[in-house]
Amino acid sequence: MIARGCWIALAVLALAAAGVHAQTVLVDKSEIRFFSKQLGVVVEGRFRKWSADVDFHPEDPVRSRVSFEIDLGSIDFASDETEAEMKRPGWFDTVRFPVASFVSTGVKDLGAGRYEVTGRFTLKGSTQSLVVPVRLTTDTSGLTTARSEFTLKRLHFMVGDGPWNDTSVVADDVLVRVRLTLASVGRGIRD
Repeated sequence: MIARGCWIALAVLALAAAGVHAQTVLVDKSEIRFFSKQLGVVVEGRFRKWSADVDFHPEDPVRSRVSFEIDLGSIDFASDETEAEMKRPGWFDTVRFPVASFVSTGVKDLGAGRYEVTGRFTLKGSTQSLVVPVRLTTDTSGLTTARSEFTLKRLHFMVGDGPWNDTSVVADDVLVRVRLTLASVGRGIRD
């Protein structure tokens, strides 16, 4: 159970999903979750503390900007033991690298409320390019929700060093799901 979560990379997803409207992100109605496999069993986690800065221009997505910071020490597995292990040097090394971050470099409109957010994701001192698909919907109250799902490779970020780099024990793929609720209407599809 120890190796679960190096899935901070999922945070990255959240960032990308933020390609949504120049408005306030309602953190209490939003979430960053991740899913991995340990010994073939799906393990789910989330981050309790993160922040996002979203400046989305639906009329001109090229001008849009998204950035995220995830407090890696806020990892939540509903297990104190597992959470403590994930903060150690072989995993997130939260003493040296307390946050993961994402900064967009471009937003592309794919039509029908779908966008592609490209950017740079930094985790544990390693920065990689990331492309995140985002779908926007707007409910009748005017709240816009950005949803994204993508896969990160934990070993690209040296998460799970040493004996944990065996992908038959802990899978390399980490599925990240991000849901951001924004206080303003974007150019999404009505629910």
